[in-house]
Amino acid sequence: MIGSAATDAAVSIVLGGTLGVGVCLLLVLLPRWGAPSLERRIAPYIRDIADPQGLTPLAPVLSPALLWRSLAGRLAALVGGSDAVARRLRQAGRPADAAGAAAFRARQLAWALVGLAAGGLLLVVLVLTGRFIPAAVVVPIVGAAAGAAAGDLMLTRAARARVARIEEELPTVLEFLALCLSAGESILDALRRTGGVGAGELTAELRALVLRVGTGSALAESLHDLARALQVPALTRAIDHMVAALDRGAPLAQVLQAQAADAREDAKRTLIERAGRKEILMLLPLVFGVLPLSVLFAIFPGVFMLRLGIG
Repeated sequence: MIGSAATDAAVSIVLGGTLGVGVCLLLVLLPRWGAPSLERRIAPYIRDIADPQGLTPLAPVLSPALLWRSLAGRLAALVGGSDAVARRLRQAGRPADAAGAAAFRARQLAWALVGLAAGGLLLVVLVLTGRFIPAAVVVPIVGAAAGAAAGDLMLTRAARARVARIEEELPTVLEFLALCLSAGESILDALRRTGGVGAGELTAELRALVLRVGTGSALAESLHDLARALQVPALTRAIDHMVAALDRGAPLAQVLQAQAADAREDAKRTLIERAGRKEILMLLPLVFGVLPLSVLFAIFPGVFMLRLGIG
């Protein structure tokens, strides 16, 4: 009875899913699905008369994209945008505001739905093939959790990769800044020149910093905001020394040269530590690839000759 009920449920899920997909495809083909209303079409032309300050929001358009954004926004509000997520979004070069957090939650929700669908499909296959066990009921839940975790893991990997690129670019950027300062330029002109010449992640951050300073922000405050946003230890240390030198009137060129040398030493130390941690992984091709082939080439001729009775 249990097997028959499970089989009937699996067949119902397959047929219902097929019907749902067909209905969704038919709805997408409808010309009026998601079409803007009359109020939304004429609102831009009469807003200066009816609503000069733009305080009244437009009527929402019923569309799949809007529904998906609304669902993602509600998920972000329910889960909450933690500081860790905002920090990783900023480190990955993505918007860390409410819209960026909602977009990340939307991607995470999409991954969770994909995992849920994959788990449900696997459960249906198990039922139809007669291999269903009661413990397999949790497979869709595990798939959804794995999908959500995969979305978070992808953000973490993107943030780490961008931070690593910034750490690699930091010594060169500091040396170029020191060279510009030694040539007689001011710190803001040196930052502007470095941001205009470079094409990396750190130089893009410098271009944004120069733009903020040009719109009225203080240079020291913008530098501290950059250090807090990226949270790269070497960059934070260099910015702290730079701001301290600006406050005390110390020569910036020498400070930046010293920070560039320290950054190169940190990069060298990090490379050595990474090689030490991956020493076992570097031995895997030798132990499981080269060594068995060497033993095979050494033993196979003797075994072949013994089987033939030669010698």
